[in-house]
Amino acid sequence: MTRGERKTLWLGLAFISPWIIGFLVFTLYPLAASIYYSFCDYDVISKPVWIGALNYKDMVTDSVFWKSLGNTFYFAALSLPLSLIVALLIAVLLNNPVVGRPAFRTFFFLPSLVPQVAIAMIWLWIFNGKFGLLNYALKWFGLDGPNWLADENWTKPSLVLTSLWGVGGSVVIYLAALQDVSRELYESAEIDGASAFTKLWHITIPMISPVIYFNLIMGIIGALQVFSGPYIMFGGGGPNRSALFYAVYLYENAFSYFQMGYACAMAWVLFLIILFLTWAATSSTRKHVYYAGE
Repeated sequence: MTRGERKTLWLGLAFISPWIIGFLVFTLYPLAASIYYSFCDYDVISKPVWIGALNYKDMVTDSVFWKSLGNTFYFAALSLPLSLIVALLIAVLLNNPVVGRPAFRTFFFLPSLVPQVAIAMIWLWIFNGKFGLLNYALKWFGLDGPNWLADENWTKPSLVLTSLWGVGGSVVIYLAALQDVSRELYESAEIDGASAFTKLWHITIPMISPVIYFNLIMGIIGALQVFSGPYIMFGGGGPNRSALFYAVYLYENAFSYFQMGYACAMAWVLFLIILFLTWAATSSTRKHVYYAGE
């Protein structure tokens, strides 16, 4: 390198140095430290003591760990497909030329802007077994609603319902993709006598499949890391720990029980689970995702 090129290099590094320092301090160091602490007995206050893979071995016999993992998978298995389907159907409806379409788009997107704490407090009121709005509405149809927050059979379904409240972000992404679908394809299908469902299944879904794939991956990551709603609504996990989710149990180990080493090990197990599920979703959908540029 010439003297001028070296000067330009150092000048460029100086300009991006805030980002480099931030990445090293707030991303790379915590990442490396969490790997080390996962093999240690560490309570944040005392010096970490190396114990090898004991934290990972303890997970195998920790019944609460498996309970939280099962609750998380149960929630993800219900909320993820429902969120994808509901968001897609809402986006298709809002993509039609109807009166007040901008207002409807705003109404569906606004809930995703509300802080999670406020949403959780609202749903606590809605799901109240005695005075909740949901049970009050069910009485109009002659139905007696369950005690959503106190019955372990209904705690996770209630959280699944709350997850549908925030599909506005996915709706906006779907709407952007729907705008790029060629109208000529729909016109050709209409000439051939295709029904609305046929156009949706054979034209809309294949053409926006990359966006569906993106929302699927983001949904997997988000569903397995859900925290604020269960933590605020159920605290320590609700009745019989039926609403104790993986991220909540991880948080409790780190900041309630001060078992930071065990919490770091849990975090890396969660990372591996998400990595595997992401790989599985990518592998299974590769042949079904259509990219117009290919």
